[in-house]
Formats: sequence, C-alpha cells, structure tokens
Amino acid sequence: MRRNRLWLVGMSAALTVGMAAMCAGQGVAVKDPPPQGVSTAVDLAVAKVYPALVRIHVVIVSPQDGRLRKMAASGSGAIISPEGYVVTNHHVAGKAERIICRMANGEEIDATLVGTDPMTDISVLQLKLDQRKDPKAPVPVAAFGDSDALRVGETVLAMGSPAGLSQSVTQGVVSNMQMILPGGSLSQDGESVGNLVRWIGHDATIFHGNSGGPLVNLKGEIVGINELGIGGIGGAIPSHVAKTVVRSLIGEHKVSRSYTGLECQAMLKDYKGPAGVLVAGVVPGSPAAATDIAGGDIITEIDGKKVSAALPEELPILNQLISSYAPGSKLRLTVWRAGASRSVELTTVEREKALGKDEELKPWGMTASDFTMFSALEAQRPGKDGVHVLTIRPGGPCSEAKPGISAGDVIVEVGGKPVKNIAELRAATEAVVKDSPKRVEVLVGFERGVKKYLTVVRVGRDEEPKDPARSKKAWLGVATQVLTPDLAKALNLAGKSGVRVVQVMNGTNAETAGLKVGDILLKLDGQVIEARTVEDEEVFVNLIRLRDIDQKVKLDLVRDGTLVQVEVTLQTPPAPGSELKSWKDVDFEFTAREMSFFDRTEKKLDAKLEGVLVERIEPAGWAALGGLDAGDVLMSVDGKVVANIQALKEALSAAKRAKASRVAFQIKRGIHTAFLEISPAWE
Repeated sequence: MRRNRLWLVGMSAALTVGMAAMCAGQGVAVKDPPPQGVSTAVDLAVAKVYPALVRIHVVIVSPQDGRLRKMAASGSGAIISPEGYVVTNHHVAGKAERIICRMANGEEIDATLVGTDPMTDISVLQLKLDQRKDPKAPVPVAAFGDSDALRVGETVLAMGSPAGLSQSVTQGVVSNMQMILPGGSLSQDGESVGNLVRWIGHDATIFHGNSGGPLVNLKGEIVGINELGIGGIGGAIPSHVAKTVVRSLIGEHKVSRSYTGLECQAMLKDYKGPAGVLVAGVVPGSPAAATDIAGGDIITEIDGKKVSAALPEELPILNQLISSYAPGSKLRLTVWRAGASRSVELTTVEREKALGKDEELKPWGMTASDFTMFSALEAQRPGKDGVHVLTIRPGGPCSEAKPGISAGDVIVEVGGKPVKNIAELRAATEAVVKDSPKRVEVLVGFERGVKKYLTVVRVGRDEEPKDPARSKKAWLGVATQVLTPDLAKALNLAGKSGVRVVQVMNGTNAETAGLKVGDILLKLDGQVIEARTVEDEEVFVNLIRLRDIDQKVKLDLVRDGTLVQVEVTLQTPPAPGSELKSWKDVDFEFTAREMSFFDRTEKKLDAKLEGVLVERIEPAGWAALGGLDAGDVLMSVDGKVVANIQALKEALSAAKRAKASRVAFQIKRGIHTAFLEISPAWE
C-alpha cells in the first residue's frame, strides 16, 4: 500500500538535479504544452505577480537540550502593499529571530515580523524599504483575488523559492476546493490549522521552500498561500481566509477570535434527526461549560444561522463562523436533544494562544514556558500557575540536582516562595544569584504529575574550568621524538639513547644556536638522555626543566653522521593559550582568546599578523550561523583591527551600541581569508 507523505514546504531541503533543472532558465515549468490562450494568460499572470515574489531567509529558534537553538531556514512570500507588507506562513517566519528577504531584482533587505497567526499558519512581515538602493523606487505589489470563485480544473500557478533557490513558477490545476487532511489536522504551536482551514488542493508542483508563496490564478491574483504537500498534491490556504487574517495582523498585530469551549464533530453516519452539528464535548471552565450543553447534543442554529456538518469537510465553516464574532459576544444557540429543540445563550471570551512562548533560562540550564488556559487544561492542572519545563541541558544545574528536574516538570516554588510564571522565576533567580560569580544553591519545589518534589539546584553561571597557571620552568624551543632502538639501528646509532629534533621554533634561542631538524641529541651537559621508548617522550623535556632559565647548556648531538657539540641558552617558555586573556561574548555567542606563540607556530602565521583565536562556538548561535568556526583567526570587526581581547571587546561593543543589522568579521582560516556577516537579533 502506498502511504501518503505530508510535509510543510517552508524549510529548504537537499537539492535534486530535477529541481535545479526546473528552476534554471526562465524559472517557469509547465507540465504539458498548454493551449495558446492559456499560455498567453500564464505569461500575463507571471508578469503581474513574479516581481512581487520574495525569498525569505530566517533564523528560527526552538527549545532543545536546555537551549533555544537557532536554525537557518528559508521560505517564500509575496509583497501585498506599497508599504512593503509581505504575506507568508507562520511556520516560515512566525518564530524568527532574524528575517532577510531577497527581492525579485536580487536586492537583500531586512524585514520585521508584524504579526503571526498559528491557527491559520499566516504571518505578515514588513520590509525595511529604506535599505534599498533606491528607497523611493515603487514597490512591486501582488493583489489578492477571490478564492471562492475558483473551480476544480481551473489552471493555477504556484510561485515561490523552492529550497532557497531563485524565484520560480510551476503550473497545475485545482484538484479540490475542500481539502482536509486524512487522519487528523496539521498542528502549529499547539493549534490545529485544519480547524479553520480547508485547503485548496492543486497539482502545481511545489517543493520544500515553497511555503508562504502565492497560488495565483490566470488573472494574476493571489487566490491562496501554499503551505503543505501530501503525495503529489499541494495545499494552499484560501485567500478569503488569508485576507481576513492579514488585515487583522497589519491593523492589530494579532487576530482576536471568540471562544466558546464547544468541541464539535461531523454527524454520525446513522443519525436520523434534523441537520446540525454534533457536540462531542465541552471544555471545562469554558463559556459552554456554564450552560447545560453536553456531549451528544445537536446544534442546528447559531444566532439564527443554520449550521450543519454531515461531513468533516464542513466543520471548518462552523469554526470560522464562531471565531468571527467579537470576543464578549452573546450567542443564541438552538440545541436539539431527545426529540426537542431549545434555545441556549452563552457569552464568548477571547481565545488564548494554545501554548506559551518558549524561553531560555541559562542560570537553570533549561527552556520553559508559561501555561495558557489550554496547556493548563491539557496538563490537568487547576490553574495557570507554575513554570512548565520544556527541555533540560545535560550537565546543567537542573540535570545535576538530586533529584533532577526533567522536561515536563512544573517549577512552583523557589527559596520557599511560590513562582507563578517565568517573570517571577527570573526575579527569584536574580535575588538568589545577584552578582555571584559562582552557582548558588537554592531550594526548589516542583511537580511531576500528581507528585510534589523538593530538590536543591545550584543556579547561576556555568563555572568554566581554568587551567592552573604553571610555574615558569626553563624551555628549549624544539620539538623532539624518542630515539627508539629500531630508529637508532636504522641511523647507525645502535645501542644509543636520546631524542631526534623534529621542529626548531622560529625566533627562539634554539634557532639562534643553530639547532636543526634531524639533529640526534645524545647528552645534556654530559648527562646521557635516557630516552628509548615512546613512553619516554617527556624525559628530555624534564631534563631541561631541571635547569634554570637563562642557563647555558651544552648538547652533544649527531648531525649527518658527525658528533657535534652545541651551546644554547635556555629561556622562559611562552605562555600557553590557557593562561592568556579570553572573552565569551553572549550576544554573538562565541569565545575568543589572544593568540599564543604555539598558536602562531602551529598555524604557520606571519609574526606580523594581528588577531585573536576563536576558541569555542555556541552550537546554533549567531556566530555559528554566520559561518564562524573554532580555530579561525579573527582579524577585524567592521574594519577595526582586533589585535587583542580588549580591542575585540571594544569593536563588539560598538556594534552592539549601534544595533548593527550585519557585523563584518574578517577571518583567516588556513591559507584563506574571508569576510563573514554576522546578523544577530538584538533584544
């Protein structure tokens, strides 16, 4: 049996040869040669909408392992107003930390999130038009059309940026005007999109990355917003739904909907009564729960409007009707039960979000959210008090507690005082930690199901291990290998012990004294160097350390088969990287330190090269997303040379004060140099 595949088409996927070929050339792919009239109409429709297409690059965040992990993704959208408003999907940009749009003419400009609606999977962005090369140039705009006027079999065009490629167009026909998903609905941030949306099914080819792109009729009007694919069929949100949501998001930055608490379903197949909608149940604590409506009742009218759902495809129409009323509206319902009708009145309330916002609490090593009415009900909690733990960082404060706090737990008390939400938890944390450079123990009460636990959590900053400063010992600027018996025999030195020089470091006393790679060191000040096995590699180093800094020593060695004696002055060893200044930048999310002598030697860097060494990169952080990597030499920030950590701090601070949308890092990686653009989202 062939299983249908459902996917959201907002995130870029691996490219295929077929996709690359489709998007080449003019970017228009047609399944079969159309009649001449249709071809002309396609050309006109493309000319109207194509210039308004935008490719949307985002950095989205999601909770994972106790962190809000950042991930780069891409989707599609269309400009719908001269002010630069762009319509796309919620799953493309609704949780974005950073948004960059590429126009049809190739210009890249930033955008802000105006508002987002998970229930219909619609988001509205606004382009920062002043960033264009010509801010006064007119903006290409696409117009909404009437999705209700579409008919099955009508030609439509799917436009967008599959897999983050340049804008493209595919052609197909409308397959279904009332498409719902088999086996359930599509969930976005806890919301079932199918409760309000019946998708326009069509066979215009769409791919990952097409999400948010417009479905266009041959008049060149947007009749849908592409969202998903199932098998070979694409699904688009009808424009009559999208237009209403867009209008609210632009005007109010949100969508206000009425909520009743009624949970309805299509009629049972053997039902014989009047047409209506079957009440499956009533949500506790909701407006409907204050009435006597119960599971099994049949609603036949709402405010004088007849309602019915003989099939699941008809349920979104009922939900659209109920949610369209302003919160606080009084609704009169006609309810049929046991052969009789009666009138029931209820007052709607504003529908809350299904889930609270994901937040990261670094001092706890966790991500968490506040409860909403819905999430509290789903968790069978008496109210919304408490902090819902989403993910825990392994090795972090919560995971190290005994007993440890786990995903799904609810923190209700800190230091003997209740905490109702994340804001109160942050305040309690600040009071406990204050300016302590170390973690601080605090008593924490948390709930796991019906059980109530106490534990002690050491909250605060991570205590990064530091290598202890080493006492200064004498040093010789060479690297060596042990003269093993096999090696000694091969070099005609059978029975001898010692070490062979494999590196003479530039600028050291060893180089000045004339030591060379290949020298076989046999004695130090007349003392035999007893090194014969690979385990003896520290023998020569330790002999040197027993001497004094600035002491002159004599080395008996063999060079090219000849016994030679070399005198060299021992010196102070260069400081290791662990003893040099470092800086962890929490905004750009990387750690750098000043370069050591050994860094320069191992990387074969020019002695005149100025820069700092990138030591660590936060996974999925801003620096990582911009392409910075551990081991890179960071030479400048926005043109300012960063010769040391103080210079790096000053350059990054200047970028933070300016809230620069892009910060240019000049790096050296191996033999290559490059400029990276780091684009943090400033809080």
